[in-house]
Amino acid sequence: MTQVNIELPENIYSLLHCNPKELSSAIRLAASASWYEQGVISQEYAANIAGLDRTDFLLALGRMGKDIFSVDMDELDDELARF
Repeated sequence: MTQVNIELPENIYSLLHCNPKELSSAIRLAASASWYEQGVISQEYAANIAGLDRTDFLLALGRMGKDIFSVDMDELDDELARF
């Protein structure tokens, strides 16, 4: 797996009340959730980046208040009109 190094303030761990491993997991989840929400990556790939299975990724999105499934209202109207 590719590694990325980022610079953060020295006090980040105390501000977020976490250790380096927890911060790494939080950053991976935040990035994958954002990319999934933007439609850049699939749900499966986002879960993989976050280090979770798809069910746990969806549960994490729910805890974050993120939309689990995006719905285009125009497409939904078209779909409903067919019935």
